Amino acid sequence: MSETQEYVPNVIKAEEMNPKFKYEMSKMHGAEKLMLCFQCGTCTADCPISRFSDLYRPRKIARMVQFGLKDRLLSDDALWLCSTCFTCVDHCPQGVEIAGIVRVLRNLTIKERGVMPLVFKELASNILKAGFVYEIPESRRKKRTEQGLPPLPKTNLEDVAKIFEVTGSSKMLENVKTFEKVKS
Repeated sequence: MSETQEYVPNVIKAEEMNPKFKYEMSKMHGAEKLMLCFQCGTCTADCPISRFSDLYRPRKIARMVQFGLKDRLLSDDALWLCSTCFTCVDHCPQGVEIAGIVRVLRNLTIKERGVMPLVFKELASNILKAGFVYEIPESRRKKRTEQGLPPLPKTNLEDVAKIFEVTGSSKMLENVKTFEKVKS
């Protein structure tokens, strides 16, 4: 970069754009309606995460997909901030499933980059180990009994392990690298 040029981080360069990416995405389950997004901003206005974080903007994600900014998207840790509450989907006037688009992008990130947040790996590992997202301590189970609550449902760990194996999730959990927090 010459002395007269200044760095502008949000400038999109033509070489970053993949014009086929939006079409590839729109063929994936959950992202089929991507091309219907006309950038009204309802998804971002209603998103509970966007209210508290300047990093996560569903509208921006949809636009970046439309522009074909695959590399930027797959390297953006903010993708992992989505709580999948589906508020964006419920309020979209075009029926665009932004939460589905985010899911597809997360899956692509894992598949192509081999990374995910540590907390997601821990939660998936817990499901594999115990059948629940969170490991429930014996003290909690005992307290339920003392309070007259029914026991927690039994999980068939063999079925869980089989699902993880058939879907490739077991291998993915073994190989995926993790990061601890979203960059600020």
